[in-house]
Amino acid sequence: MAHTSPDPDAESGTVRRRTFVVSTAAVTAGALAPSPAAQAAADAGLPPTPPPTPAGGGSVGRLLSVDGDRRDLDWIRSALQVAVELELSTIPVYLCAWWSVKDRTSRAARLIRRVIDDEMYHLGVVCNLLVAVGGQPRIKDAAPVYPGPLPGGVRPGVTVYLSGLTRSFVHDVMMAIEEPEAPLARGLLASPTIGSFYDGLLAAFRTVAPALSPDRQVSARVGSDELKPVTSLDDVVRCLDTVKEQGEGTAASPADAFGADEPAHYYAFGEIYYGRCLQLNGTAWQFCGDPVPFPDTRPMAVVPSGGWPDAAPQVAQLLGQFDTTYHSVLDSLESAWAGGGSRSLDAAVHAMRGLEGTAVPLMETPIPGTTSTYGPLFRRPQAS
Repeated sequence: MAHTSPDPDAESGTVRRRTFVVSTAAVTAGALAPSPAAQAAADAGLPPTPPPTPAGGGSVGRLLSVDGDRRDLDWIRSALQVAVELELSTIPVYLCAWWSVKDRTSRAARLIRRVIDDEMYHLGVVCNLLVAVGGQPRIKDAAPVYPGPLPGGVRPGVTVYLSGLTRSFVHDVMMAIEEPEAPLARGLLASPTIGSFYDGLLAAFRTVAPALSPDRQVSARVGSDELKPVTSLDDVVRCLDTVKEQGEGTAASPADAFGADEPAHYYAFGEIYYGRCLQLNGTAWQFCGDPVPFPDTRPMAVVPSGGWPDAAPQVAQLLGQFDTTYHSVLDSLESAWAGGGSRSLDAAVHAMRGLEGTAVPLMETPIPGTTSTYGPLFRRPQAS
C-alpha cells in the first residue's frame, strides 16, 4: 500500500491517533475576538469582503435547500463534487502558511503540517465516495482562484487569500475556513458551514442507500490515516464523521472523541493564534495551556488579485516553474480516480513535494520597496 504524504520530512512509523477536541461549553478566557472583516481585507490589500450570500445563493445553499426526500443519487454526486472543490481549496492556503515557517520542528509548524495531511486524506475520501456512486472527480475544474470565496458559498463573507503565516492570516482565513457549527468560542459567521454540508450529505446517503462500487477507488496511506475503498453505508458514516471531526469537530465532549492527542483543525489554528494550547480549566475549555510560540517566518506578502505586477524575470521564471509543477499535481490527482490508482496518487504527492523547491525561493525574494517577499500563485490551469 502506498504511503502518501506531501513532504519528505513526514513523520513515519506508528500511526498517530488524535483527540479532535470539541465542546458546547463557552470559552471563558482567550475567547475569540474577531477583527472586522473589512479592516482585515484592507490590511491585506484585498478588495472589501463581499456581502454574505443569501440563503440558497451558493451551490451548497441550493443543495441544502432541496427537501430531504428529493435528494437523489444525482444530488449526492453534485454534492460530492462540491466537496472535492472545498477540500482542494484549503490545501494551497495551508501549504503557503507551512512553507513560510522556518523552524519545521516548532509546534506551530507541526500543527499546520498535520492539517495538510488531513486535508489530503479528506480529498481522497470524497473522491473515493464520488467514484463509488458512479461519478468522476473533476480535480482540474475544482482548482480555486485566489483571492476569492470558499467554493459553494460556504462561509459567505470570508475572503480566502494566499499569504505567509501571520496572526491575522490564521484568524481571518485559516480559522474562518474551519470554524465549526458549535465552536468553543463565539462563531464568526452564519451557516452554511462545512460541517452542516457534510451532515446533509450523510443524511442523503442514509436515505438513498446507493450501491457503492469499489472500481476506481484508491487505497493509500495518507499522512497518519488509511484511505480505503468505501463499500458499505457504515464505511460512508465512518469516513464522513472522520472528515467532519478532524476539521471542525463535533458537538461531543473530548471524553467522547475517538482519537488521542491533537485538537481539531479550528482549535489547532486557535492554539497558534492565541499562543497557548487548548485545555480544560475547571468546566470550561480555554486557550490557557502550555505556550505555543508564534514561529519565525518568511514574510510572504498577501498575493494580490491577478498575481504579482511587474515581477522581475527571475521571479516570473520561478512562478512559471511552480505552476507547471502544480498543474502536474492536479493532472495526477485527476488520473488517480480515473483508473490510475495509487501509482498516480503517488505521482501527485511526489510532485507536491517538489512545489517547495520553488515556493521557498520565492518567499525569500524581496518585493522591491517593501519588507515583504513574493510567494506562489497556485494559478489554475487554462481551459483546454
